[in-house]
Amino acid sequence: QVHLRESGGGWVQPGGSLRLSCAASGMNFRLYSMMWYRQAPGKERELVARISSGGATDYAESVKGRFTISRDNVRNTVSLSMNALKSEDTAVYTCNTIHANGAFWGRGTQVTVSA
Repeated sequence: QVHLRESGGGWVQPGGSLRLSCAASGMNFRLYSMMWYRQAPGKERELVARISSGGATDYAESVKGRFTISRDNVRNTVSLSMNALKSEDTAVYTCNTIHANGAFWGRGTQVTVSA
C-alpha cells in the first residue's frame, strides 16, 4: 500500500521560506514522478511542481523562480523548497504520485503566509 506523509508546513511572514517534505513508502519510489499540489480556501486544487523519475522538473508559473522541487531516491522523499513566500501561497500542500492502479495522495500540510 502506497503511503505518502507530508511535513514541514507552518506559519511564515511574507518574504520568508519554508521547506516541505513528503516521505513515501510502499512503492518503488525511484520509478515514479512525484508532484506537489496545493489548495487554498475556496479555490481549485492546482499543480505546483512536478519531478520525474529522471529528475526533470516543471513548475506552475506562479511559483517559478521561487520554489524548487527535489527528490532523494535513497530516503524516498520529495521536497519542496519555497522562498520569497507571498500571502497567495497560503494553502494546504499535498504530495501526489500516479501509478497504473491509481493516484495516491498524502493528507497535506498547511502553509500560512501572513504578517
